Amino acid sequence: MTAFPADGRPAPEQAERARAALTALRHEVAKAVVGQEETVTGMVVALLCRGHVLMEGVPGVAKTLLVRAVSAALSLDHKRIQFTPDLMPGDVTGSLVYDSRTAKFEFHEGPVFTNLFLADEINRTPPKTQAALLEAMEERQVSVAGEPKALPDPFVVAATQNPVEYEGTYPLPEAQLDRFLLKLMVALPERGQEVDMLGRHAQGFDPGDLDAAGLRPVAGAEDLRTARAAVAATAVAPEVLGYIVDICRATRMSPSLQLGASPRGATALLRTSRAWAWLSGRDYVTPDDVKALAKATLRHRVALRPEAELEGATSAGVLDGVLASVPVPR
Repeated sequence: MTAFPADGRPAPEQAERARAALTALRHEVAKAVVGQEETVTGMVVALLCRGHVLMEGVPGVAKTLLVRAVSAALSLDHKRIQFTPDLMPGDVTGSLVYDSRTAKFEFHEGPVFTNLFLADEINRTPPKTQAALLEAMEERQVSVAGEPKALPDPFVVAATQNPVEYEGTYPLPEAQLDRFLLKLMVALPERGQEVDMLGRHAQGFDPGDLDAAGLRPVAGAEDLRTARAAVAATAVAPEVLGYIVDICRATRMSPSLQLGASPRGATALLRTSRAWAWLSGRDYVTPDDVKALAKATLRHRVALRPEAELEGATSAGVLDGVLASVPVPR
């Protein structure tokens, strides 16, 4: 494991190697996933910030494939679980099993003990099971019979939900939504991208065989560790800190919103802005970095008033208005 100086800042050559590796990761994932550059970048930002991602998109837009491709390109372990109405908390976190040979209960780890945990259709499982993820997401541990079990590092939850089918679903409560660092909208591909995707399938591309697609590990846990240290050392001027606070306070005063971004939302926007600035090759944050990540960081932390919804307002549209109204520091 690489040692950093006392101030925690990696050497410039270390940081540059890590940045190059994570940039290559985005290109590597593109070998398997067509036209989702923003979503891939969001996953990289979440990994740099040790945060979790909620991905929303209709079925068939490669949400699961994207997570598998990212884990393969990073040489990280990943597990997937399909959330269903009969799923129990122990199915996610693990459970105590009685061993008749030793006459003791032994803990069998659940799928959450991994680096990238894909919670597929998280809104299809009841709140009791959804809540089982809260401790894992926030504390990065699972408590079993009062004893904490640490999760691996890195650990990121990538949860998906379907935006068009609500029958038999359990909407995520605000407390759990707030635990997700980013909400990424996985859009349908453009026509050219879809033609490219079909061309790959016509040539024999198999989504279940990423090795055959030529996808190889280009970064690892050590690169992530170095990158996180570099992101933490990225400078943020007081004026930019004030800009982040002003944006979040403006959401709380918006007449279209009944719930604005909390102070946790402000700290999340600071973290994602820093990660984006570092990925862009800078060691300081600009207001444009804040703007670039504001919607993905805040869209799930605000709630529209019912009357605003009836008038056709959206959280993205309201956030656009907020960003346009808050003065940008110079």
